[in-house]
Amino acid sequence: MRKEYHADYFQAIVQLRPADEELMKFFEKRISKTGAWISKKKFLKTGVDYYISSNKIARQIGKMMTRSFKGELKESKKLYSRDRQTSKNVYRVTVCFRLKEEED
Repeated sequence: MRKEYHADYFQAIVQLRPADEELMKFFEKRISKTGAWISKKKFLKTGVDYYISSNKIARQIGKMMTRSFKGELKESKKLYSRDRQTSKNVYRVTVCFRLKEEED
């Protein structure tokens, strides 16, 4: 039985700092290959926030970005709720990837 989610549903936030065109394309291409979806995309002064439907995929793509780009990855989780059926804690994950600025 598959759960149906509303359009704004998300389990993870992927923050890309700063908003680099190549990094954004890399991320969106990887997401499209998985079963996850982007429910919201927020442009900020400091970068871009992607709200996506899977914690696991957010963490996997974060690790892929560290292998493909020079930068720093930080992960944090926040208790969101508790599952009624299984009594397990449900967390929302924030994955922040910060590109290293090239020094001249």
